Amino acid sequence: MIDLSHVSKTFEGASKVHAVNDVSLHINKGEIYGIVGFSGAGKSTLVRCMNLLEKPTGGKVTVDGQELTRLKGRRLNQERKKIGMIFQQFNLFATRTVLDNVAFPLRYSGMSRKAILEKARGLLKFVELEDKADTYPSQLSGGQKQRVAIARALASDPKVLLCDEATSALDPQTTTSILKLLKKLNAETGITIVVITHQMQVVKELCQRVAVMEAGRVVEEGEVYSVFANPQKPITQSFINTASNLSRVQEFLAENDSFNKLNPGEQIIRLKYLDTSAAEALVSTVSREYGVDMNIIFGNIEWIGNHLLGELIVIATGQTEKIPDAIEYLKNRNVDVEVLSHGNS
Repeated sequence: MIDLSHVSKTFEGASKVHAVNDVSLHINKGEIYGIVGFSGAGKSTLVRCMNLLEKPTGGKVTVDGQELTRLKGRRLNQERKKIGMIFQQFNLFATRTVLDNVAFPLRYSGMSRKAILEKARGLLKFVELEDKADTYPSQLSGGQKQRVAIARALASDPKVLLCDEATSALDPQTTTSILKLLKKLNAETGITIVVITHQMQVVKELCQRVAVMEAGRVVEEGEVYSVFANPQKPITQSFINTASNLSRVQEFLAENDSFNKLNPGEQIIRLKYLDTSAAEALVSTVSREYGVDMNIIFGNIEWIGNHLLGELIVIATGQTEKIPDAIEYLKNRNVDVEVLSHGNS
């Protein structure tokens, strides 16, 4: 559905800024694709290159079989109608009602006023705001404003929806409701959704594949579960830590000597359970077969898409010579094992 081939964007000024640097991506029809990066990584510039709100300095942008970077004027505008977009700050017209905001993109569609309003009301029903048709944006909550923005973006029946930090201004509960709405939209219409965010939690809950950006480049890409289970780059691990309590656990361990005062032979071990092992009773098996007890001090198991991913931090006790055998057994059962601390002999 979307193909980016060696796309770059350089801003000229007192000094050149290479906001996007030689990015190539393929986004499949009907998928929800995440692009994540810290502030300044180039992700918002990249998404604006997808609909040519920013014209790339180099490379090709192809959407639904049309190379947008070769089009101009009316032809480009026609193709842009296939691409809806929502923003962090909603961008609603303050002096228009909710209904008129949603109807606005259809003003030159050739449809009758009656048909336009009927379609706009149907879209408001889809986003569960049909009772707010005659109110103004100032009377709405942030989540309601974003629902109106989504309805407006859908007015032209786009094949692609670009979401630029669409949940960044929302509280966690409202963010969850918007993500559910986007999932519903994707499931019922098959629309391709591209999500730009700095929140890995959003990627985890919503997206099927993800690209990680740093300094204008894509440094890592893959299925969301694979990226969470086996991050390749330090920046990816940093993002994953923001979506997991276990990063705080390791800080807690470093700051609390009581956990680090281990008895001789004891070890603090971090276990990452991958899909095939997360549901197995491995801790009890290790205790029974190897005589190694694992005292769980922190843990988390969750679903990412249709896959289980879990992590535990344990204190391993027992016969010192048996602990390496137990660790080897866990590794053979598809568990990633990292020894964080040893007790002194």
